[in-house]
Amino acid sequence: MTTSTPTGRPPVSLDDPAQLLAALPYLLGFRPGASVVLLGHCPPGGKRIGLVMRADLPPGAERARQARALAPRFTVAEHIGVTLAIIGGERRPGAPPPHAGFITELADAFAEHGIPVLHALWAADIATGAPWACYSGEDCHGELPDPRSTVVAAAATESGTVVFGSREEMLAQLAPRSPEAVARRSGELSRLSEPPWPESTRVADAAAEVRAAFDRQRRGEGPPTDAEAVRLACALTITEIRDVCLTMAVPPRGPAAREAERLWLTLVRELPAPERAEAAALLGYTAFMRGDGAFAGMALDNALEAAPDHLLAGLLTRVLDHGTPPEFLLGLAVAAGSEGVTGFGLEPSP
Repeated sequence: MTTSTPTGRPPVSLDDPAQLLAALPYLLGFRPGASVVLLGHCPPGGKRIGLVMRADLPPGAERARQARALAPRFTVAEHIGVTLAIIGGERRPGAPPPHAGFITELADAFAEHGIPVLHALWAADIATGAPWACYSGEDCHGELPDPRSTVVAAAATESGTVVFGSREEMLAQLAPRSPEAVARRSGELSRLSEPPWPESTRVADAAAEVRAAFDRQRRGEGPPTDAEAVRLACALTITEIRDVCLTMAVPPRGPAAREAERLWLTLVRELPAPERAEAAALLGYTAFMRGDGAFAGMALDNALEAAPDHLLAGLLTRVLDHGTPPEFLLGLAVAAGSEGVTGFGLEPSP
């Protein structure tokens, strides 16, 4: 299981190993455990962080394959080197940090692409007082500071970024609120022989349905009823509506983007497969545009689980897997047509 986080996170120093390790939860969005985290160094001087990627620690027989799979992802955007961080395991007295063989496999894989490993670190856990060490340099070791004390933590707190205790906690956000309600709506949608609106007013009526959902959200009315959920599922399958919804992701982290992301998350939890794929793809795009690659990847996986052939979710997944910076997909929202936002009146109010 891998997690890619594109550039766009708060700045972090790559020169202080302890501070860098302590900042990992704020770079990923969750506290990593039993993981390898790879951090790209951007030109010109390598002091700025680029792509951040997390993967599960592989069994010994899979180390070389895992290393060969991870290294090429840092070649899409320009990186002059990488820092590797292993999280987990116990260091025996007098021995190197655990998983040293995997570090060697990774260094060899990156060397094939002309990318040097600038630093390799280990920490038993990302927690106050946890032991950490470098794979080279006997004097490079210590105990981690409180992760909440880092510069990255302060920047994340100021921006309202939520950090989860684990990847599983972050993933739980996407779980159905009520499996029974989702099952009822699945039955209703399967019995629906045609859209709930006349063809002549289909787009306008669908836009009105999405507007009404935003209004209910602002009033704090809670989850949609079965009838509302079914109509929203139908609305998001209309290309013109879906395209307008894409435009709400920009500017990233703006009031409209935050409000839209809340609605897409609600619908992921309220809609059945395959219909929930539309909301999950919108959620993934919005999260990706604000730089949260971990949550974007989870949302896109959710979309593809619901509808394996979903074109937008598949495209965004490939982009995310290659470490493409969010600004490269800004054109997707622009091409969707900002005029449509005004025309349909879907843009959430600030």
